[in-house]
Amino acid sequence: MVGKRKAPKRGKRTPIGDRVQFLMMMDPDVIADIKQVGIEEHRAAWDIMEQAAREFLKRRRGKRASQPSAD
Repeated sequence: MVGKRKAPKRGKRTPIGDRVQFLMMMDPDVIADIKQVGIEEHRAAWDIMEQAAREFLKRRRGKRASQPSAD
C-alpha cells in the first residue's frame, strides 16, 4: 500500500478556500439555534455565522459612515 493515500473528504461542512479556524464562545441556546437553521437550510454552521458576521459588519460600516465627523 505504499503511495496510496485517501483523498481528503470535502463535504458541505468543510470550509473551502482561504478560511481559517478560530474559537468563539456563545450561549448554548444560540449555538443550538444556529445548528437548527443549518439543518433546515442544509448549510454548515460556519457558513451561517460567516453570513451573519458579514451582514453585521456591513450595517456597522453604514452607521459609522453616516455619523458626523468629530473634527
